[in-house]
Parts: sequence; structure tokens; C-alpha cells
Amino acid sequence: MTNSVLDLPFNQFIGLQTAAQPHLLTLPAGGQYLNHLGTVHASALLALAEATSGEFLLQQIGQITGIIPVVRRLDSKFRKPASGSVTSSVTTTPEQMDTLKLGLATKGRALIEVVVELHDSSDQHVLTATVEWFITRSAS
Repeated sequence: MTNSVLDLPFNQFIGLQTAAQPHLLTLPAGGQYLNHLGTVHASALLALAEATSGEFLLQQIGQITGIIPVVRRLDSKFRKPASGSVTSSVTTTPEQMDTLKLGLATKGRALIEVVVELHDSSDQHVLTATVEWFITRSAS
């Protein structure tokens, strides 16, 4: 398992970066991220949301070896057009993390929903996404 989602080739290709606390990741400002309206493209926002949920999980359960996480579902609500850089944060309860760890320990698999919030450079709340991860112990 990787130490950071920023090590993954796709996330390097699109230029995701670590953000200053309390945020997790950032998509820097750049013309390559814009859509036909001159705002940040929906696909770029979704990529940031998915990567953020994965980074959060790595930080929470990265010390658990022999697991395979896979995105099962991603639901999103676009709130406002985004401009400039976009930062991400996560809302997940300690109880959800406890349930995840218990499921892995007892069943060898678990589901967890990670809620991600994105804000642009003017601090507009631009997207809320819920990313559901299926996590299982590897067969080896």
C-alpha cells in the first residue's frame, strides 16, 4: 500500500498537492483545470474529492497491513462554481473508524463512507461528496 495518494501516477499527473491544515489536499489554480465556463471542471473536483477520501483513510488505517481499499460509490453535490485553487477537508466520526477497524478485524472486510468538502480560493463551499470504500484483507 502507498504512503500517500499523492504517490499515485494519476494524482501526480493532475497535480494534486498536500494542503495546509485544517485542509487535507489541494488542487492548485491553473488553466488546465477549467471548463467551458472558465470555472474548475467537475472531473477535477471529483478527482480531488476521491483522492482526499483515500488520503484520509491512509492516515487513519495506513498502519494496518494487508488490506485492499476500493471505491465502491461516489455521490456528489455541486454547490457553486469553483475558481482558483480548491482545498479539501473530511468529516468522518470516530465511531465510523471504530466500525471499520472492527469489521476488518472480525470479518476481514468493511464499508466506510467518507464525507469530503471542497472549498475554492474565495472560501466558497463548492462540492460535498460521499465516497464509499470497500476495504478487504488481501488473500495472501
